[in-house]
Amino acid sequence: MIIYGKQLFLHILEKHADKLEEVYLAKECDKKLFSKIAGRGVTIKRVDNQKAQSMAHGGNHQGFLAKVKDFEFASIDEVKKLDKVVIFYGVSDVGNIGAMLRSAYALGFDGAVIIAKNINIEGVLRTSSGAAYEISIALCEDGLSLLNELKQVKFDLYATANGGKNVKDIKFSQKLALLMGSEGEGIPQKAISKCDECVGISLKNGWDSLNVSAAFAIICDRIING
Repeated sequence: MIIYGKQLFLHILEKHADKLEEVYLAKECDKKLFSKIAGRGVTIKRVDNQKAQSMAHGGNHQGFLAKVKDFEFASIDEVKKLDKVVIFYGVSDVGNIGAMLRSAYALGFDGAVIIAKNINIEGVLRTSSGAAYEISIALCEDGLSLLNELKQVKFDLYATANGGKNVKDIKFSQKLALLMGSEGEGIPQKAISKCDECVGISLKNGWDSLNVSAAFAIICDRIING
């Protein structure tokens, strides 16, 4: 798996150097950073910008790329042992998923489940600035079955939805899963019907919605910090 971008590269170098297999540098870096990379005992290769652009599929590599070990997803059984989980139910944009994982880790959630058969995990790692490495992430195709399983192990389920109860007025459970839907379609009604409560945010000036990652950060902060 090829990752690129300076922020993600430095995060892996600092905290998960064991995942590095090869490093590709497309520009000069300072001697201190080069020594740190070399000190990890990983092969370093110089590549020209054309090669780097090809490896990054045209993305902004900033001169730093690496081949890393395949990402290891958590199992649903592992997720069941956690206390605070976000479920991405129909969210497919890797930018939004990455931003929410960054907020989830920074604010104190334990894990996440992406309802999908597969996901562009390289994009998620990049847009999360590496935070995706710090939180348990599982993939699940059958969202309704997942919700049933979480209920069986005493999770309370909260769905974000227009018209939901103001997040400021909810006393959240200690063990919970928060469902976040896509901005276009939201969460399917069948999934909402399995939840204990619908959660909303009171907006001003007649505005009717927020970007899903912004909404998650607000709700997440309320859950963790009250």
